[in-house]
Amino acid sequence: MNSFTDSFTINGITLNAQPICRQDEVLTPDALAFIARLHRATANRRQELLQGRRARRADIAAGADPRFLRETEGIRNDPSWRVAPPAPGLEDRRVEITGPVDKKMTINAMNSGAKVWLADMEDSSTPTWRNVIKGQLNLTDALERRIDFTTPEGKEYKLRPAGELPTIVVRPRGWHLPEKHMLIDGQPIAGGIVDFGLYFFHNARRLLAQGKGPYFYLPKIENHLEARLWNDIFILAQDLLGIPQGTIRATVLIEAITAAFEMEEILYELRDHAAGLNAGRWDYIFSLIKNFRTRGPRFVLPDRGQVTMTAPFMRAYTEQLVRACHKRGAMAIGGMAAAVPNRKDPEANANAFEKVRADKTREANDGFDGSWVAHPDLVPVAREVFDSILGEKPNQLGRTRDDVTPDDRALINVAATEGTITERGIRNNIEVGIRYIESWLRGNGAVAIHNLMEDAATAEISRSQLWQWIYAQAITDRGEIITHHWIEELLDEEFARLERFDGDRFEDARDIFEEVTLSQDFPSFLTLPAYARYLTEAREKATVEELAAA
Repeated sequence: MNSFTDSFTINGITLNAQPICRQDEVLTPDALAFIARLHRATANRRQELLQGRRARRADIAAGADPRFLRETEGIRNDPSWRVAPPAPGLEDRRVEITGPVDKKMTINAMNSGAKVWLADMEDSSTPTWRNVIKGQLNLTDALERRIDFTTPEGKEYKLRPAGELPTIVVRPRGWHLPEKHMLIDGQPIAGGIVDFGLYFFHNARRLLAQGKGPYFYLPKIENHLEARLWNDIFILAQDLLGIPQGTIRATVLIEAITAAFEMEEILYELRDHAAGLNAGRWDYIFSLIKNFRTRGPRFVLPDRGQVTMTAPFMRAYTEQLVRACHKRGAMAIGGMAAAVPNRKDPEANANAFEKVRADKTREANDGFDGSWVAHPDLVPVAREVFDSILGEKPNQLGRTRDDVTPDDRALINVAATEGTITERGIRNNIEVGIRYIESWLRGNGAVAIHNLMEDAATAEISRSQLWQWIYAQAITDRGEIITHHWIEELLDEEFARLERFDGDRFEDARDIFEEVTLSQDFPSFLTLPAYARYLTEAREKATVEELAAA
C-alpha cells in the first residue's frame, strides 16, 4: 500500500495523497472495502440532504422563521419512547475534555482526569491527509497503550493506569466536508465516513473487549433526517462487522440553529444509538448568523465577546436542550469553556478559573449532566462544580425540567440580546480570524489567542459577524456605519501588526479571510475554500457547488 505516490486504485477506491508512515496499518484492503460499502449505500442521500440545507437556508433568507415541525408533532407528544440506557463508560460524563488527536494531546487528554475525551477529528483538527491517518494511528495506539514518547528536550509522556483513563468519544467530520484524497468510483468520500469508518472498523471489537464501545459525537447536524442518515450508517456498520445493534452510541451536537427546533426528533431517529445532546455554543451562534445574515437589524448581534450564555436566546436553547434530553433519558452535555489558563500569569489564570467556574455552575444548576473544557488545568475546576451538585449520583437524568416550556419563538429572539458593536470588537474579529486560519493552514486546528482556545467555530463567528455587519450597515457604539471600505482599512492595519515568522502562512490566511468575509457571496464554511485550495494534493479551486454545499 505504500508503493503509490500520486494515485493508487483498487476495487474502485483511489488514494491520491503522498503516503504517510504506517498508513498501511489503517488503510488495509478490508478497511477500505468497509468504508466503500458505507459510502456507496449513502452517497446519494448525503447529497440530497446537503441540497436540502440550501433550500432551507433560502426559505429563511426569504423571511420564513423556523418553527417546531407540524409533521413530527406525534413524536414530540408521545410520552412513551426513550433512548437506550447509558452505555458502559458513559454513565458519568461530568467533565469532558476536547482536543485534536495528535500524539501529545492524546496523552494529555487521556491523563487529564476527565471522564470523557472528545477525540476531535473535526473543528479543532486541520484535515490534512497526515492528520487524518496519524489521528487514527494515535487512537489505536492509545487503546493498545503503545503511545508513550519522549520529546527532544527529554520530557516523557506516558499513559496512566487503565482504570484512570477516560472514555473515548470520537468526533468525525461533518457531512459538508469531502475527503479529496480518497475517491470511491471517482467521487470524493465524505470525510465523516472516513473518520467514523476507519475508527469503527479497527477498534470496535477492541473497545468491547475493554468493557466499553465505539462512541461518537456527531457534528453540524441540521435536522432529524441527517440524524437518520447517521443511524442507518450505524446499522449497516454493525451488520457488516457482526456487532450487536445498539453497540454504537452517539451524542449529537446541537450547533445548527435549525437543529434546535428538532431536538426530540433527532433523539428519536437515533434512539437505539443515542447517548445525548451537546450544547455546541460557538457553532450555534455562527449558524444563527449564517442563516439570518440578510434578515436585517432584528438578527444583528453585538461584539462576539458580549454574546454570553445568559443572552435570552441562548438561555432558551440550553434549557430546552436539557428538557428534551431528560424527558427521553438522554444526557445533556454543556458547552465548551474556551478560557485557556496561563501558567505564567497568575492574575489571568485566576480570571480564567473564575469564568469557567461561573459557566459550569450555571450549567450544573440548569440540570446538565456534564460539560466540556479545552485544557487539562480546567478539569479539576469543572469537576469540583459538578461534584458539588451531583454528589454520589453519576448524572442528573432524574431532573426532567418540567418547568421549561418549549418555545420556538424564544430560540430566535436575538433582538433581546444586550450589547454594542465596537471598533475593538471588529479588530478582534479580524485578528482572530486571520491568526486562526494561518494556524489551520499549518496543520494546527486549535490555537490559543488572548487566553481563549479558538477553533474553526470561533473563527466562523468572527468572519460571519463582519460579513453581516457590512451587509446590515450596522452602527458601532461611536455612531460609525460599518462599511466594506472601513473593514478593508482595519484589516490592513491589523494585518500589519501581526508578528511574522519564517514559514508562516499569513499571506494565504489573509486571502482566505478576505474571500469568506468581504466577497458578495458567503461560503457556508471557511474550511471549504481553505481545504480545496491549500490542503489537497491537487490544489484545485473549490467549485461553487462545494462552497455552497452546506
